[in-house]
Amino acid sequence: MNEHYRVLIDCSDEKGLVYKVSGVFFNRNLNIISNNEFVDKAQNKFFMRSVVAGEIAPEMLESELRAVLPANAQLEVITPRKKQVVLMATKESHALGDLLIRYEAGELDCHIIGVVSNYDLLEPLVSKFGIPYYTVSHVGCDRDEHERRVLEQLGELGEIDYIVLAKYMRILTPRFVEAYEDKIINIHHSFLPAFIGANPYKQAYERGVKIIGATAHFVNNNLDEGPIIAQDVIHVNHAHGWEEMQRQGRDVEKIVLSRALKLALEDRIFVHDNKTIIF
Repeated sequence: MNEHYRVLIDCSDEKGLVYKVSGVFFNRNLNIISNNEFVDKAQNKFFMRSVVAGEIAPEMLESELRAVLPANAQLEVITPRKKQVVLMATKESHALGDLLIRYEAGELDCHIIGVVSNYDLLEPLVSKFGIPYYTVSHVGCDRDEHERRVLEQLGELGEIDYIVLAKYMRILTPRFVEAYEDKIINIHHSFLPAFIGANPYKQAYERGVKIIGATAHFVNNNLDEGPIIAQDVIHVNHAHGWEEMQRQGRDVEKIVLSRALKLALEDRIFVHDNKTIIF
């Protein structure tokens, strides 16, 4: 039975890379299901994502590919599997609920192994889907202590491929980010940095904005400035009150967050400096 592999290559660019990689696939009688490549000319960087099918041990395929790639190549040969995902939330239910519904419908190729929140308000919602819910309250402890407890809880859940912040309204420290580097996906409205703080939709309404949107990104130590995975916008006008803008903005947030997670689950994202290359 033929196995499918996702081959991810990130290296310095040089002549003949596609030819060399394709040659390995051909010599091993591997069928190329899909292939995408991109060259960042300014950085002289080459990116390639291939899906191949055939009979070969992944370790052997990786070894033969490394033999034809530059010495600095970052290479992954991935056997597709359902990744382990944890959702984190606070009080808002729209992003969390949308992911749970999509998961129940089979749209997300993963295992959601738990939901972690600093409140118990969303437990009745999550329980409807048969997913464990863990409340790690922030009451009575400082941020560092609360974060230590959250990390402890996450550690008890075992291997985690991605953490999705489904409107988790707590700032993460560098310690947390380092523990799950390039594994934390966040969603927020796209008004930043123009409208910060409480009720950004009301601020945007009062300013007369004409578009509203959402941004999903990987979390790093620069608040809301990590590598962007997905974005979208919709048009609004003077007839939209801030409450309607907020409702529509939340709809966009749901769509963008689920899109970003699906890209991650399908191993379509390369992180380069503070941006992404997505196939």
